[in-house]
Amino acid sequence: MLSFHRTVISSALLFALQLVPIAHANNAPNISASELAVTLAPTEIPQNQDALTYANYTEVSVSHIELALTVDFKQNRLSGEATLDLAWHKAGKTLILDTRDLTISSVSAVNTAGKWHSVPFTLAKTDGVKGAALSINLTEENTQKVKINYHTSDNPSGIQWLTPEQTQGKQLPFMFSQSQAIHARSWIPLQDTPAVRQTYSATITADKAITVVMSADRKILSSTQTQFTMPQAIPAYLIAIAAGHLTFSPLNDISGVWAEPELIDKASQEFSDTPQMIDIAAKRYGDYRWGRYDLLILPPSFPFGGMENPRLSFITPTVIAGDKSLVSLIAHELAHSWSGNLVTNATWRDLWLNEGFTTYVENRIMEDLYGSDRALMEQTIGYSGLIAELAELDSSDSVLHLDLGGRSSDEAFSGVPYVKGQLFLVFLEQKFGRERFDAFVKNYFNHFAFQSITTAQFREYLSLNLLQKYPNIVSEAEIDTWIEGEGLPSFLVPPNSHAFDDIDAQRQTWLDGKHSASELKTSTWSVHQWLRFINEMPRINLDQAKLAELDKAFHFTGTGNSEIAFAWYSLALDNGYYAVLPALKQHLTNIGRMRLVVPLYQKLAGTEQYDWAKNVYINARPGYHPQTQASLDAMFADKPLQHEHSH
Repeated sequence: MLSFHRTVISSALLFALQLVPIAHANNAPNISASELAVTLAPTEIPQNQDALTYANYTEVSVSHIELALTVDFKQNRLSGEATLDLAWHKAGKTLILDTRDLTISSVSAVNTAGKWHSVPFTLAKTDGVKGAALSINLTEENTQKVKINYHTSDNPSGIQWLTPEQTQGKQLPFMFSQSQAIHARSWIPLQDTPAVRQTYSATITADKAITVVMSADRKILSSTQTQFTMPQAIPAYLIAIAAGHLTFSPLNDISGVWAEPELIDKASQEFSDTPQMIDIAAKRYGDYRWGRYDLLILPPSFPFGGMENPRLSFITPTVIAGDKSLVSLIAHELAHSWSGNLVTNATWRDLWLNEGFTTYVENRIMEDLYGSDRALMEQTIGYSGLIAELAELDSSDSVLHLDLGGRSSDEAFSGVPYVKGQLFLVFLEQKFGRERFDAFVKNYFNHFAFQSITTAQFREYLSLNLLQKYPNIVSEAEIDTWIEGEGLPSFLVPPNSHAFDDIDAQRQTWLDGKHSASELKTSTWSVHQWLRFINEMPRINLDQAKLAELDKAFHFTGTGNSEIAFAWYSLALDNGYYAVLPALKQHLTNIGRMRLVVPLYQKLAGTEQYDWAKNVYINARPGYHPQTQASLDAMFADKPLQHEHSH
């Protein structure tokens, strides 16, 4: 997943795709579970180290979830039942699950005679971070199945409901999930920890005008029912659902794009290189093991850049730039098919195992597809963004193996696990050489495939298969510095793209008054170079007339490229250039991607424009995702917000 905390564009946020025929949603391919090797949930669970779950998963773990849910747009509610298959590691009669704002109607279990019977349960007091524990008291030891009848609240943290007016087509409502990190519990009662992997199946009922998709194989049962099967065991945060007016356009026989009809052509053109990305990654890191790889283009309120749900990555429309300049986001989400989905962090302390490896693999995909110059530019921009972020973070939060304490798992999502994690792996690659390191990474993915692991397990594997295999190259002390140390190691050699040398030189001649903005030679600049030009400008005391000159020459205000717009509005606000406010209002109102809106609100909130910003937020709030709302509600909490505007 791409985190909103990364406030400066970086390698995992710079993304790069020809028209293909549009297929009706019902023509999207159906793949049965029998066509793929089934990967069962592991029967052994490592010691309980996840502090953000109530689940007693060292005693009993969920191996399969069967959902039967109805999508109710009138009440903004999912309702139905979840049947859980249980694998017992110790004899017991108690099952504890995670929930958040769920209404539990009843719980039943299968006895030894194969009959369902009601069992007592208790729902504990709600904790602001973890939600509420659901304790189920079973009448027999080692019960094999439990069924929970429930419904969600009308505004769960892991689901957003959109009115027709908030969609591209303005005709039908839309809903989608965002379960990472611990939001699956807001729409399914389960063991919401990445340490537990389970398969799942679902039968979803919705109005016949609504198309439903999930992170699973898809089969249409009727005009109102769709069946889904995920044969590989995945952690709870990768269970995903969306429903709305969707159509499908294939890219090749295993990949395609889902989107609202109004966006399908643009999205298919932009992301047409996706099949090549799959081939490149598979050649370098081993077979793609998930069957299909499709993209779902969500409405602009989606709070992140992308979400790596297996078989169906959720993608923000803000990366459809028209020139493939932002498609490294697709490479990032695809890379998660190996790092994150195949080999998963066992706790959110270990997030860097997901995101550091993914950012590294993403950059290698971009290098193979678009060349080393572009890949190095993206590395360099990522490094610059991390340096800026480290200046703002508490030093303890700059550690890869982060101690969250009692904080929300969402606090783990800074640039540190992404870019510092990537830099660590680049360090190892440079020390051991690409041939050795590529073999190590490929073997690592194979060795831990379909497992959730901790940093300690990674270090043990690293020591045995790289440090000891090729001695006297990298020491355990250096590994300690990278993983457990604050900030960046003193021995780091930062990435540096010479493609930025001319950009930096021209910026300086303009700042020195030697050339006007219109005299700068910019006709061949890529989006990455434009971002370098803007992001390295002085952040304070840049003359208002100079900013107006830039805007007149390059038309930054109102640009359709979301990354350039974000960079420009950030620069303008840092320097008090408020001529951008009308266009900025549109930017803040039309998109809900947290990384592109929250930092701008933060800049405004500390200035005389606080009231203006709060006003914009109050009006834009109904279109924001609950996770975006939660971030901004706290920022503007000096007096009660007008929540009557919310849905």
